Amino acid sequence: MRIRSLRKTRGWSLDNLAERAGISPSQLSRIETGHRRLSLDQLTAISAALGKSLDELVESADDSDIVIRPDRDDSRGLTTWLLSKDNGPHGLTVAKMRISDQAGGGVTPDDLGVHPGRDWFTVLSGTVVLYLGERVIRIEAGQAASFSTMTPHAIRSDRGPAEILCILDHNGERSHLHH
Repeated sequence: MRIRSLRKTRGWSLDNLAERAGISPSQLSRIETGHRRLSLDQLTAISAALGKSLDELVESADDSDIVIRPDRDDSRGLTTWLLSKDNGPHGLTVAKMRISDQAGGGVTPDDLGVHPGRDWFTVLSGTVVLYLGERVIRIEAGQAASFSTMTPHAIRSDRGPAEILCILDHNGERSHLHH
């Protein structure tokens, strides 16, 4: 809730806003500190007094819903930026991945994963090697791949880090992002 920061930005005291919103200063103080639940009538009155929409009033006061921080998985040579929140459209997850685990000598059968669903990705920079069953497919920047994840698969970078943008269904998200 952004009530306090919006009030202070205007240079208003607690009493000023309380008077404009038609509520007591003690109620407003408890609302700002989270010690009192806010009724819809109070929310509407405070919103009108501050000249802000309800959306603007209740948006997060910190940057946790704005800044996307990377999640590093050094054991798999992967850095992930989760771009969709709380299951994106149609239960899909969108993520940007930086793959530093290089193809080198290939992969072993233990490296290949399998799970229900489909994966889709486009290469933003670098080149990736997609191991798909017995096939080895190089995918370069500007190209995309889509495949059934019931086929054993692994993705590695080729001669340096690569970045991909991927769309995963629920099974793909669980398999690729939560190891």
